[in-house]
Amino acid sequence: MEAGGLEWLLVPMQQLVSWGAAGAMVFGGVVPYIPQYRDIRRTQNAEGFSTYVCLVLLVANILRILFWFGRRFESPLLWQSIIMIITMLLMLKLCTEVRVSNELNIKRRSFADFDLNYFWHWSKFTDYVQCVLTFTGVTGYITYLWLDSSLFVETLGFLAVFTEAMLGVPQLYRNYQNRSTEGMSVKMVLMWTSGDTFKTVYFILNQAPFQFSICGLLQVFVDIAILLQVYLYGYYPQKPASHTAHPASTKAL
Repeated sequence: MEAGGLEWLLVPMQQLVSWGAAGAMVFGGVVPYIPQYRDIRRTQNAEGFSTYVCLVLLVANILRILFWFGRRFESPLLWQSIIMIITMLLMLKLCTEVRVSNELNIKRRSFADFDLNYFWHWSKFTDYVQCVLTFTGVTGYITYLWLDSSLFVETLGFLAVFTEAMLGVPQLYRNYQNRSTEGMSVKMVLMWTSGDTFKTVYFILNQAPFQFSICGLLQVFVDIAILLQVYLYGYYPQKPASHTAHPASTKAL
């Protein structure tokens, strides 16, 4: 009787924990971008935010959704990609409007110009949407043609998560070049580390495709390496900080 009573209590608790973990998985990835979005709106200055972060995350999550059609994985991971794409488009819209309003050069640059010198530096949000739709259409058609190839599907999944896993590498390399982490938000890196750790554990416990677990571990290692740079360059400075402050982050701003 006692065991039955405990089981009656534990089952809904386990269900609540499962729902909570799924919710954190879906929305946790966008949390670091909320304060950045608010800061840009408040200051009307987007120079501290790299829109290439949006590019990388859009590519990674579009590829992940296409991978889902070839190999079904956990629904929260699919919804996470959809939410992240929407978030990155909102970030792009705000950054484009702010940047264009502050630019003295009124010459319009568009996606239709096909000028690589101004790639991902266009004057209207609709140009970014056109680029994203073009990429989605081309990759979607290729995926449709090769969907029966297990090698293609597995490669697609690896490219999706590997692209996202490499998001922190530019920050790591820039810190190494400058021998300093000046201007980088340590709180933001701690948020990356905790989020990536949670995500990787979620992948492993829910038996997600192996690409997710491997690249999740890689993300955690990159985050830890950046935190080590904070310690080393903070307590053992290698050169005077004579340069100007850097943008707050390449990964999560």
